[in-house]
Amino acid sequence: MIPNIRNHQDHLAEEFRQLENYLVQESRIALLKIQSWQFAMKTPEVGLHYQQEAAAMVKQSLLSFVPNSYVLSEEGYHYRPIEN
Repeated sequence: MIPNIRNHQDHLAEEFRQLENYLVQESRIALLKIQSWQFAMKTPEVGLHYQQEAAAMVKQSLLSFVPNSYVLSEEGYHYRPIEN
């Protein structure tokens, strides 16, 4: 008789692998954006317009402000304040 126990290890491992790949890709993109911005700031031949665009790209995508309430709600603080 086969026990009626479901093993979700394969599903969890695949989900973890996908999230890890996503983080690696996003980290690589962030690094490329930072390197592009650093190059634009260090190179005097690069036009001022390009420098402003690169700075705006970094600020909008990497250094965006997130309010504390958003972080707390995403972590479930308001649902279980006693456990936190």
